[in-house]
Amino acid sequence: MALQPEVDLATDEQKVSYGFGLQFGDQLKRNDFEGLDVEAVIAAIRHWYVHGETAMSDADLNPAFQRIQDRQKAKEAEEASKYQVLAEEFMKRNGEREEVSVTESGLQWEVLEAGSGDKPGATDTVVTHYHGTFPDGRVFDSSVERGEPAEFGVNQVIPGWTEALQMMSVGDKWRIACPPQLAYGEQGAGGSIPPNSALVFEIHLIEIKA
Repeated sequence: MALQPEVDLATDEQKVSYGFGLQFGDQLKRNDFEGLDVEAVIAAIRHWYVHGETAMSDADLNPAFQRIQDRQKAKEAEEASKYQVLAEEFMKRNGEREEVSVTESGLQWEVLEAGSGDKPGATDTVVTHYHGTFPDGRVFDSSVERGEPAEFGVNQVIPGWTEALQMMSVGDKWRIACPPQLAYGEQGAGGSIPPNSALVFEIHLIEIKA
């Protein structure tokens, strides 16, 4: 159910103004930090837009920005360290399973269903179905759940995929485990994949595009 507006939104000007607020709210969400005070944000907008003045100087604000940035960096480093340990533990445990093979790069793979078609090259485009999870089983991306196969270049994906796809035959269905350096590494991917995450994919290679 849609929220009830707290202000009148009858005119086009009011609607567009509200739209500006939504856009700014989206920016805030993408740059969120613990303790963000929305009321302080609204007060700053009102002070500057309506009055052309502020209640705080740069000398007051800059040290606060620096402290928050330092806090965020420390938190991110702690998270990255935690996920690195979890990745190493999972890759060691998974790699010891009898059905799992390990490449020189550290990619782990197992055959779920064997196909008999051609193998793609690094410059080929392929069609696949995939189901991506964290080691604990949480899903972060899945063409299977969307019901639509994905098409992309073999050399336009994470390193673990590029390596695995070139070993697979059309019709194969594999489960691969990518250590962080073969996935999204120390950077992670947006807000959905933390830094230093090991990732697990079930991949069905459907077609090599002509």
